[in-house]
Amino acid sequence: MPSLQDLNPPQREAVEYSGGPLLVLAGAGSGKTRVITYRIAHLIEDRGVKPENILAVTFTNKAAEQMKQRVAHLLSARLESWPHLSTFHSFAVRVLRREIGRLGYHGEFSIYDEADQARLVKGALQELGLEERTLGPRAALARISYAKNRGLSPEALYRQAADPASERLASLYARYEQKLREAQALDFDDLLLKAVELFDQAPEVALAYNERFIHLLVDEYQDTNRIQYQLIRQLCQRHQNLCAVGDEDQSIYRWRGADIQNILNFERDFPAAKIIRLEQNYRSTQTILDAATAVVSRNRARKGKRLWTDRGAGFKVALYEAWDAEDEAEFVSEEIAPALQDHAAESVAVLYRTNAQSRAFEEALRKRSLDYRLVGGFSFYERAEIKDVLAYARLAANPQDSGALLRSINTPRRGLSEATMKAVESIARGGNLSLWQAIEQELAAPSGRLSARAMRSLEGFRSLLREFAESRQRLSLPAFFRHILERTGYVDALRAENSSESEGRIENLAELVNAAAEAETRGESLSEFLDHAALVSSADQYDERARVSLMTFHSAKGLEFSWVFLAGLEEGLVPHQLSLGDEAGIEEERRLCYVGMTRARERLFLSRVSRRRSYGKELQEETRRSRFLDEVPSELIERLNDSLLTPKPRVAWTNAVNSVESVESFLGRRGRSRGRMGERSPGVAGERSRWPRGTKVRHAKYGVGTVLESEGEGEETKLTVSFPGYGQKKLLERYASLERV
Repeated sequence: MPSLQDLNPPQREAVEYSGGPLLVLAGAGSGKTRVITYRIAHLIEDRGVKPENILAVTFTNKAAEQMKQRVAHLLSARLESWPHLSTFHSFAVRVLRREIGRLGYHGEFSIYDEADQARLVKGALQELGLEERTLGPRAALARISYAKNRGLSPEALYRQAADPASERLASLYARYEQKLREAQALDFDDLLLKAVELFDQAPEVALAYNERFIHLLVDEYQDTNRIQYQLIRQLCQRHQNLCAVGDEDQSIYRWRGADIQNILNFERDFPAAKIIRLEQNYRSTQTILDAATAVVSRNRARKGKRLWTDRGAGFKVALYEAWDAEDEAEFVSEEIAPALQDHAAESVAVLYRTNAQSRAFEEALRKRSLDYRLVGGFSFYERAEIKDVLAYARLAANPQDSGALLRSINTPRRGLSEATMKAVESIARGGNLSLWQAIEQELAAPSGRLSARAMRSLEGFRSLLREFAESRQRLSLPAFFRHILERTGYVDALRAENSSESEGRIENLAELVNAAAEAETRGESLSEFLDHAALVSSADQYDERARVSLMTFHSAKGLEFSWVFLAGLEEGLVPHQLSLGDEAGIEEERRLCYVGMTRARERLFLSRVSRRRSYGKELQEETRRSRFLDEVPSELIERLNDSLLTPKPRVAWTNAVNSVESVESFLGRRGRSRGRMGERSPGVAGERSRWPRGTKVRHAKYGVGTVLESEGEGEETKLTVSFPGYGQKKLLERYASLERV
């Protein structure tokens, strides 16, 4: 194991702490993962703790995998057993696969994703005679999830109901739970709820896990919700050897149940607790840290810490106030292009509050042929063709899985009409059966409600599933999935489409077989492989090799970049309009801003727009600058333009920003002669342009407008044009296709 001399004093104190409850308040970029992994290695090599007696939990598969790799690197000897390092949900699944029989489920239960849940809720709405327009499936699921994460059963929700709408939700919740149990399925929230329920109902099981896991380490403790908190208390009730690592200033998931009080009340929950603060930052410059701290220190709900670094002051925080979203996006792309070309920035992130804001940045980056990665899209296991084939595999393990059955029964087409499936669902509903039980019953004793053709199709489907249930026992994982693809005719159906899209889907299915082969080399069973597919999150999909990443503030949590642009710093966006008027909500939005700011290593850019088009409105409306901008000390800010109406030409900052050659090279690329940085160079104003100030022009989208300003020469000319009803637009001549009027 590397020497503990590699750690700074607070880190080393946290690693060597002998026992009992410990809270490590780890500021952004202060090395919290380093502390966790060194502590695990220290427990094993220096304190003689058996690896199998250590449990460490975090929130993403990516973080868990990084922990495993770092611990393996730190340990000097090859271990016969390993500590259990995983996400909360993966740990819960492992417990439930072994013990859930005590709760009336079988160990081959299915895990439902959002699409499965939405289909189940939609069916429950129809069965209860409720209209979707008054209680939509997605909205209902969000409210059910909110109740589950607070430990509220359908009965408890009904008792709390204050109006008919709340009573309807409680009834829907109860029917949804019934349908889950019929399908022998758990949703994502259930994984933790059932684990807590198991430990409550079977104290001997809880005791066994307490005796096994003598040391419990929890990463990102500030993001734990009520159920995770209960699970933690159950797991450490005997030994109290809990090491919780977190940062109250980075608690940003209240909307999905995270409770900041868990970390704020740690000493109350564990009176003998030791508190250690990690305040030395290894990521950002001091100016960035001072700016971020100035913002988050306005919050009341915090324990307090002051981050410092020995990396020096660095650049000031840059502020650009744009006219509109297009101008903001143009500014960002203008700064990024030369930075990447000159290798001044190793990685760049553009962060925004809502996914809808990405469009303008995507278009601006594409105009300059700049590659970027949009974080938050579909993961591999969310693609339709992957989910279709996994549905067959799920049914081989659990034929009661109604969600998988509905997805696979007519994919590819096998002659089962919508009317036939509605009849099967009606039979299931009338007999209080799962869909599989209804099919089995109908094939054994036909009721006459299904046609002979439908019966033949159902018989073929049943035979196929029985074949898959048998073949999973004798085939390797990759061979099993190849068998599914061959026997269902799925790949043949895609080939018959003969399109580039279908070819891409076939390639994805080949990759699924590869994934199964890799899982087998890790010794995983089919159930474990399906669990992995169900628990992969969007946070696990981030590609660290991407030079430019577009993502929301929330998605950036846990990441870092050379340059960071925080866009849309306006009231209603940051802080979000749903938080206005709510003190706790405003404080969380302030923490979200702090998280965004502390992602930056070298350069931090802040931007806002003067006018923005709201959803469903044709005209732009004036905005108000975010209150968080006013909380950054003015001496830490460098304004890149003096006013919203006449933004000045912008110079991209590089490591050689004070080099005359660097500035001349940059200005040369933009067709401008050298002048003082941040000022307009002579000889490029409108009088010499082919588009003089006052020229009337016609644009295909905005109609007739008036040229206010012109920069550059030739096709690289950038025009500021005022269009009635649309405001001022920044346009590049080469793309604008303007006509003189």
